[in-house]
Amino acid sequence: MPLPSFNPADYDTQLAGKVARFKADFAALGVPEPEVFRSEPLHYRLRAEFRMWHEGGRVDYAMFDPAEPKVPVILSDFPPAAAPIAAAMPVLRERLMASEVLKRKIFQVEFLATLSGELMISLVYHRSLEADWEAAARELAAAMGVQIIGRSRKQKIVLERDWLLEEFELDGRRLRYQQIEGCFSQPNGGVNRHMLGWARAQAAGSGGDLLELYCGNGNFTVALAPLFDKVLATEMSKPSVRVAHYNLEANGVGNVTMVRMASEEISDALAGGREYRRMKEIDLAGYRFGTLFVDPPRSGLDEATVALARGFDRILYISCNPHTLRDNVAALQDTHHIAAAAAFDQFPYTHHLECGVLLARRAA
Repeated sequence: MPLPSFNPADYDTQLAGKVARFKADFAALGVPEPEVFRSEPLHYRLRAEFRMWHEGGRVDYAMFDPAEPKVPVILSDFPPAAAPIAAAMPVLRERLMASEVLKRKIFQVEFLATLSGELMISLVYHRSLEADWEAAARELAAAMGVQIIGRSRKQKIVLERDWLLEEFELDGRRLRYQQIEGCFSQPNGGVNRHMLGWARAQAAGSGGDLLELYCGNGNFTVALAPLFDKVLATEMSKPSVRVAHYNLEANGVGNVTMVRMASEEISDALAGGREYRRMKEIDLAGYRFGTLFVDPPRSGLDEATVALARGFDRILYISCNPHTLRDNVAALQDTHHIAAAAAFDQFPYTHHLECGVLLARRAA
């Protein structure tokens, strides 16, 4: 698909079209009217990356249209970029142009920002980075007041730290999240707050214990944990598990046990399968799970996890792929119905739509 046009005048129409498709796709499954959570029409992306295009001594930000992948689209600005990124883009470009050591063989620039105003810039090169690069990069970081990371093949230079601290308020709590360079974080901070708020609203009053699969950096874990007695959260990525532990401690959340296991492994363990060394300190029999929370990859839930989900009274499901969500919900139709639904516009001006459903057990 071609590069999108970021015109706020088109936003409401495009969002209405995406929501209409979602409702039509789920109509046969009895979906109720979804809550719709808009994005800001501009300056909503906390992550952005660009190729750096060299021509005639100049270096410019560039993107590529998939229809013409060899023809750069030169960018003077990027309207979706969050305010810290938008402000930094022209300044960084001018400073790169003024420094041969920073400009030479730079291949890509990656920006990571937070709602609280922090900014990290990763400069990616097709050459080794030596002491002269580090000295110039330190001057750049000090002048711009940002974190700078340098990357090339088999090389990563961290000048001060490779993480940012996100902070925002949610339902009267001040939440803090560490976000590490190179690890996943939600790209649309405003919509992420809506997602967390909606998930908390659906979980309110549930009580009992929560099982969370694919917890990542603890984005939802931190928000949901106070609503439950105990939480067992699983994640496979080692860096994400480390960050999740930090985030739980930073937010004073003490009722969560984390285990680094895949969803199919925890499904097997809960079904009485083989013993897992990573579970030897965990008393599964001591949990009284009533709610399952999942935010899976685009492929959705595998068969074992769908079978596991059948044993829960409530399934709170956030999805980045409505098609696999529909398949999973259809597979659970005999035991659960859609009690609530939501659409989250994480990616304005594209066909992508994040969505959420609360599945409740059918009456016997």
